[in-house]
Amino acid sequence: MGCGRVGSTLADGLEELGHTVAIIDIDAHAFRRLSPHFRGRKVHGVGLHRSVLEESGIRQAGAFAAVSSGDNSNIIAARVARETFGVENVVARIYDIRRAEIYQRLGIPTVATVKWTADQMLRRVLQEGGQALWRDPTGTVQLAEVHVDQGWIGHRLKAIEVATGVRVAFVTRFGEGKIPTPDTMLQDGDLLNVVVLDKDAERATAALAKPPEKTD
Repeated sequence: MGCGRVGSTLADGLEELGHTVAIIDIDAHAFRRLSPHFRGRKVHGVGLHRSVLEESGIRQAGAFAAVSSGDNSNIIAARVARETFGVENVVARIYDIRRAEIYQRLGIPTVATVKWTADQMLRRVLQEGGQALWRDPTGTVQLAEVHVDQGWIGHRLKAIEVATGVRVAFVTRFGEGKIPTPDTMLQDGDLLNVVVLDKDAERATAALAKPPEKTD
C-alpha cells in the first residue's frame, strides 16, 4: 500500500525477483512512478478499506507492506491485513520512532524511517563505537555495526568474542560481507557486525573501542 518512492521501488524490486505484486494508492497518478515494464495489479483506492484490499487480492497475499506517507494509515492497514485477512508477513513504515517501538512490542514489524536514516548517517559520520542496525521485536537482542580499536587487529575473532561478550555475525571487509570462522583474524579496515544483548551493548562496544588488555 503506497506508490511513493519507497512503494514503487519495492513493487518493482519484488516483481523483478519473480513475485506477483499488487500495489494500492489513493492517487492514480502515483502509479507513474512504477517501471514501464511493471505487470502487477494497480489498485486505485484507500488501502484501509476492505473492498480495496479485496480487489488487490489480499486473500491470496503472502505478504503486505504499508508504506504510505501516513503513520496511522500504515499501522491500521497492517493490522487489517493481519487480523482480518490472516496475512502473517506484514510490515508498516512508521515515521514516529516512539510509536514504532510500541508497535514492535505488539508484534507488528515496523520500519522507523527517520531513526533508520539517522543511524545510517551516524555510522558514516562517527567512525567509532557502535550503532544498532536491528533489534528483535522484544528489544532484547540487537545487531550492531561496530568500529573497533586498532589494537584488536591481528586478534582472532573468537578471542574478541570471549573478551567482550559479543557474537560476531559477519565482517565487512573491502566493502563485502564475510562470514567468519573461529580462526578468522581481524584485519585493518574490517568492520564488525555483532550480535549482543541490548542491555550489554554499551559495555561491549566500549570494550571494543579501546585496546585489548595485555596478558602475561
